[in-house]
Amino acid sequence: MSETRQPMKLGYLIKRFVPYFGRYKHILILDLLCASLSTVCELVFPMLVRYITDIAINDIAALTVVLILRIGLFYLILRMIDAAANFYMADTGHIMGAKMETDMRRDLFDHLERLSHAYYSEHKVGQIMARITSDLFDITEFAHHCPEEIFICMLKIVVSFVILCGINVPLTVIIFAALPLVILFVKFFNIRMRAAFKRQRDKLGEINSQVEDTLLGIRVVKSFANEDIEAEKFEDGNEQFLDAKKEGYFYMAGFNTSNRFFQGMMYLIVTIACAAFLMKGKIEAADFTAYLLYVSTLLTTIQTIIQFTEQFQRGMTGIERFLEIMDAPVDIHDAPDAKELGAVRGDIKFDNVGFHYHDDNTNVLSGINLDIKKGEKVALVGPSGSGKTTLCSLIPRFYDVTDGRIMIDGSDIRGVTLKSLRSSIGVVQQDVYMFSGTIFENIAYGMPGASREEVIAAAKRAGAHSFISELPRGYNTYVGERGVKLSGGQKQRISIARVFLKNPPIIILDEATSALDNESERLVQESLDELAKGRTVFIIAHRLTTIRSADLILVLTEKGIEEQGTHKELLEQKGIYYNLYSMYENM
Repeated sequence: MSETRQPMKLGYLIKRFVPYFGRYKHILILDLLCASLSTVCELVFPMLVRYITDIAINDIAALTVVLILRIGLFYLILRMIDAAANFYMADTGHIMGAKMETDMRRDLFDHLERLSHAYYSEHKVGQIMARITSDLFDITEFAHHCPEEIFICMLKIVVSFVILCGINVPLTVIIFAALPLVILFVKFFNIRMRAAFKRQRDKLGEINSQVEDTLLGIRVVKSFANEDIEAEKFEDGNEQFLDAKKEGYFYMAGFNTSNRFFQGMMYLIVTIACAAFLMKGKIEAADFTAYLLYVSTLLTTIQTIIQFTEQFQRGMTGIERFLEIMDAPVDIHDAPDAKELGAVRGDIKFDNVGFHYHDDNTNVLSGINLDIKKGEKVALVGPSGSGKTTLCSLIPRFYDVTDGRIMIDGSDIRGVTLKSLRSSIGVVQQDVYMFSGTIFENIAYGMPGASREEVIAAAKRAGAHSFISELPRGYNTYVGERGVKLSGGQKQRISIARVFLKNPPIIILDEATSALDNESERLVQESLDELAKGRTVFIIAHRLTTIRSADLILVLTEKGIEEQGTHKELLEQKGIYYNLYSMYENM
């Protein structure tokens, strides 16, 4: 899905992510204020130690119980402030991250709904699911901790540098001179860690896709006794994911080891240099103690940055994978001046229509001219791949024409809103999709908010009420995942009831009975005949006996529309349709 794409630049990722803080800037400001208070409380401690040590060395009598209690009370107040600040950061700060995750997930889902059929034919649902779940969780942690950790670390480094310079400038210069080398190592490993985390996410998405594919097709798997094959496929993907994680852990180990080594070297430099300065009287014992504590704070801060790097890279990976979908162009959208289609009669005109897929310049359709009047029934026949389904998919703009135009009631469909266009078209497909839920919910999907009486009326017109009534829970029967508890004919009649409830003036029947047995086909065909009354209907036909009454039959081949006419006219021509029909009758 994304492996062939060039990695996005860090600046671009941050620029696209920062606006999500906008709604929660007041929380962010308070969070950073709490981070400041917590940091101040931590940085005061070395100064208190320095103060006590200086008094103890120079005037031990001045170190009274009262003074010690005052210092202790002062520090206790600081720790209470620190505790309150940390509670706010851990609680409200995390909630801010969760809210940002919610916003991003909403934006991602909204964008996914607007992407065209072409996008889903090229991308795996399992990969998309990984991005909308686990990837966004990493972003939650990143959204909370990133500004907070960076702010705290920068504050500690700056304050520590100022205080250390105040104690001993040459010694401070020696310590900070080593930091650029640490930064170079951090950059070296960061690049590789981010690439490794990206591969991990891609491989996890592949596992999700494979598991989804296997579980949705589990009946086929079991019927062919191919559990071992599926297990091998899963094991292969699982091993690839493990290899990606090994690579990530290798660079992470190198990263942590290098920085641990540098940290040890800096402690060594500070200890030796401080001892040397102490011997020469260039630093006092109290300053020496404070200096070591501030250096410890500084090195701990660097270690925090190092540890945060892994989370930072996971967050950046999640943002990149999020943006890969968000940056996918919406091919089909409303024109700026799009109008509502309004009350639709059902007149449809194809004006020199041509179409090819965006990744293939070879025309699937070309030079299609049709003028269909309200209430006419148009059937499309021809070999697989001749463009029958594609032609019908152009009417609701599942794809956009690449040449010519399609008009409904005289309006170019590209000039009307998608919602009003698709609300006027009902589609009954061969492969019926049933949502997980009840029969009532599946029928009511055709008109959200429909009453029970309206749903039952639609089911009766579709010939579905009788079998639904015989089920133990009637309309409240749970259909199972993708309707596995229902037969093909039952699912098809429910899908027809759904379209009856929608009551569109234009109907597309995409081989709606081709996968059914004879009895189910008869029942469904009766429902379809009832559905077609008074509507403009397009029928993609597999069984030619079902289209003899069509007002117009189009014979499509790879050359386009080669024949058109009524059933009787095409038989008299004794051409392609005649041969197809004769072959079908002799089967």
